[in-house]
Amino acid sequence: MTPKSIKNLFQPFVQIDSALNRQYDGSGLGLVLVKRLVELHGGKVDVISHVGSGSSFMVDLPCVETTPPSPSTSLKFQSNHETSSLKPDKMPLILLAEDNEANIRTVASFLNAKGYRTLLARNGIEAITLARADTPDLILMDIQMPGINGLEAMQQIRQDSALADVPIIALTAVSMAGDRERCLAAGAHDYLSKPCKLTQLTTKIQQLLASSTKNQ
Repeated sequence: MTPKSIKNLFQPFVQIDSALNRQYDGSGLGLVLVKRLVELHGGKVDVISHVGSGSSFMVDLPCVETTPPSPSTSLKFQSNHETSSLKPDKMPLILLAEDNEANIRTVASFLNAKGYRTLLARNGIEAITLARADTPDLILMDIQMPGINGLEAMQQIRQDSALADVPIIALTAVSMAGDRERCLAAGAHDYLSKPCKLTQLTTKIQQLLASSTKNQ
């Protein structure tokens, strides 16, 4: 870029190539936003450019030293996140029964990021089979599934004495009057309508796991 072009580089809605048949699209706001965000953090953006050779952009941000947390602070944090101190193979095992691939990827990735171990069932029969084989610590049960639906799957799971007290959260995308009551009657401990917030789901999971641990 020429020195004149560099002067206009961080002006809003200004593009170096303003021709109607320009090669690249855009609104001319990208670098403006970068510069303002960096400056809000006390930094600066510099550019070095040579015509015909290319351009280099440098972001310079201040680094502030922080004091490590005291042992008492660390212990307090761990007491609020009891599962964080568990070994990976001791983390709660959650069975996710869901037939929608997008939902599977989203929820499973979120649970794994939280440290939980997961089992995946894509229909009611798989959910029953995996529940009996692995005895999960908690089950997330989608109600609308091919073959055996979530309500039937929960009823069959509850017939197994080893699974009678495993917490189950029922999930449904079609929220109708009486759904909650039907889910609870089929064996669910709680009920959420989809789409639900992942933070809300996490809260439900933590509450049920904590309650289940106390009752053991």
